[in-house]
Amino acid sequence: MIKKCLFPVAGYGTRFLPATKAMPKEILPVVNKPLVQYGVEEAAEAGIHEFGFVTGRGKRAIEDHFDISYELEHQIAGSGKEDLLASIRDLIDNNTFAFTRQNEMKGLGHAILTGRNLVGDNPFAVVLADDFCLGPDGEDGVLAQMVKLYNQFRCSIVAIEEVPEDETHKYGVIAGDSMKDGLYRITDMVEKPAPEDAPSNLAIIGRYILTPDIFEIIERTPAGKNGEVQITDALLEQAKNGCVLAYQFKGRRFDCGSIDGFVEATNYVYENIYKKEN
Repeated sequence: MIKKCLFPVAGYGTRFLPATKAMPKEILPVVNKPLVQYGVEEAAEAGIHEFGFVTGRGKRAIEDHFDISYELEHQIAGSGKEDLLASIRDLIDNNTFAFTRQNEMKGLGHAILTGRNLVGDNPFAVVLADDFCLGPDGEDGVLAQMVKLYNQFRCSIVAIEEVPEDETHKYGVIAGDSMKDGLYRITDMVEKPAPEDAPSNLAIIGRYILTPDIFEIIERTPAGKNGEVQITDALLEQAKNGCVLAYQFKGRRFDCGSIDGFVEATNYVYENIYKKEN
């Protein structure tokens, strides 16, 4: 079973400057919750209760968010505002959180390797909080869908979606043999290819389930695109020597690493979730 989830959250969030000069981008609120909390809730819904965060300098607010604030809770005790903390207190009370630091920004592959001590020799999920994902109404979230697939196939799985051909340069892109509707066995992966070099328009988004042998593969993976250790390169080696699946998930993704995607997500959550719950 997948019991652990890793959150690489050491990035600088430069596209949101000056807001992210002193505040982690993962703490930016989508209406009334930080972006990273939505990711943790998605993983908890999938049955995962052990969370590891690969952080960096200036990211202390993430650690503080997943901890009790005694002064705040004392101030609002007995008021109607207590209910506003119910969702985060539920996460704190029913899950464990651990943190380690990535001292240098060397790519997603390196960030995942840095989290090795947090997940140990276990299969684990990876969530990139920038990708805010919602499952279909009343159905499983994206990570829960992937956990069910892992329980069946017991191999690494990446989430994919179709993107416009002129946007392939923003993503890792896969080619694969179709196993059934929406599920592919990967035969090739290219990190951020130009449209003319892309093997398809099926792009990897920020949801992964990885088997623990990925760590040894990352250790011997040389720096690739942009001089960084790319998880795409490590997964391609894993695919060539075993099996890696790509899953075209059911639901909706917002690219909250961009201003446009963040505003779109905020408007969607306000109209379709927040207003209905309040």
